[in-house]
Amino acid sequence: MEKSWFLALLFLQIIPTKDAFGVGGGISVGGGGVWIGGGINTPNPSGSSNSRLDKAYTALQAWKSAITDDPFGILETWVGSNVCSYRGVFCADPQEMSTPPGLVVAGIDLNHANLQGSLVKELSLLSDMSLLHLNSNRFTGTVPNTFRDLSSLSELDLSNNHFSGPFPSVTLFIPNLKYLDLRFNNFSGPISEDLFNRNLDAIFLNNNQFEGPIPLNLGNSPASVINLANNKFSGNIPLSFGYMGPAIKEVLLLNNQLTGCIPEGVGFLREMEVLDVSFNSLMGQLPNSISCLNEIEVLNLAHNKLSGVLPDPVCSLRSLVNLTVSYNFFSGFSQDCTKLYFRNVGFDFAVNCIPGRDMQRPQPECSIIPGGGLNCLRIPSGRPLVCGLMVQTPDTNPSPPSKMVSPSISPP
Repeated sequence: MEKSWFLALLFLQIIPTKDAFGVGGGISVGGGGVWIGGGINTPNPSGSSNSRLDKAYTALQAWKSAITDDPFGILETWVGSNVCSYRGVFCADPQEMSTPPGLVVAGIDLNHANLQGSLVKELSLLSDMSLLHLNSNRFTGTVPNTFRDLSSLSELDLSNNHFSGPFPSVTLFIPNLKYLDLRFNNFSGPISEDLFNRNLDAIFLNNNQFEGPIPLNLGNSPASVINLANNKFSGNIPLSFGYMGPAIKEVLLLNNQLTGCIPEGVGFLREMEVLDVSFNSLMGQLPNSISCLNEIEVLNLAHNKLSGVLPDPVCSLRSLVNLTVSYNFFSGFSQDCTKLYFRNVGFDFAVNCIPGRDMQRPQPECSIIPGGGLNCLRIPSGRPLVCGLMVQTPDTNPSPPSKMVSPSISPP
């Protein structure tokens, strides 16, 4: 699957570097022409004064003043007006007829630089920057509200830092953002429902202190990857989850405080490859439609309170690599599940309530099934499901998206 953020990251990864900590340097060929910079043999920009590089100089010097510790000496190169020679700063010629010719700051890659400091409002002057990668530093504070002016930014990676405060809603006003990575920080509180209305391809919020319910409009997101793991989200998985677009490949909701049922609509996610809802408090039986996940490779339901019999169609999923249902209250599984070992599929069903199997719960724990009275909306299953049936309704109003209907029932 093609992703613009992945290609841009690849361009930076092929740049030769001198240091193991990963701050880029050198020359790279990108989609908009040649990227130069990073402090290695970078020529001085030619021609008349470039107002955009002048603004970049103002921004970077203001940021330099807000950085209090630089153990690798990155900022020792941040001297003089030639910002394209600064380590970790990359320039490019946009080659656009509508703009004056000359270089602009197109990206900053300071991953693993171990810098300590904060972000400054002047960074919004870098309006030509398409990526900002600050993974594995020691930045603190919040994201300046001026970041909404970063009109060209498509990738924002603030992961593995010490940022704190509420969800940085300003990131949702960056008009061309596709990749948002806030994982491994100290953000807290609820997340904005607008997060799932934006045209983001990758959403990484895992390993923070976010809490409250997952917004009901989760299904509006066009993302291919959503990682909300290791937070404090509570309540039900929104019913809209099953009505996400066909781009979704990975959803990770593990280690939260989620309750209720797995939505029946999960079967609509025909291209899903990884689904991990482990370490929550989900209850009830598995929805019949989960057997429609023909592309699923990793399905992790462990450490919940799920019950019922694990049905044959789940164990027959053609792309399975690993199926984990341990630490639940399943009462059995059928013949196809016993064949998983012969298919070289990892299958962990320990600590359930399956008679005649080793490593199960003691009988007293199985006498009362959690969530026995839970009412989960289910599609009737008296006949086989025709999986993944999607239809478009006649579009009398062009504004609403196409609608999906429940899997149909095939004749006996």
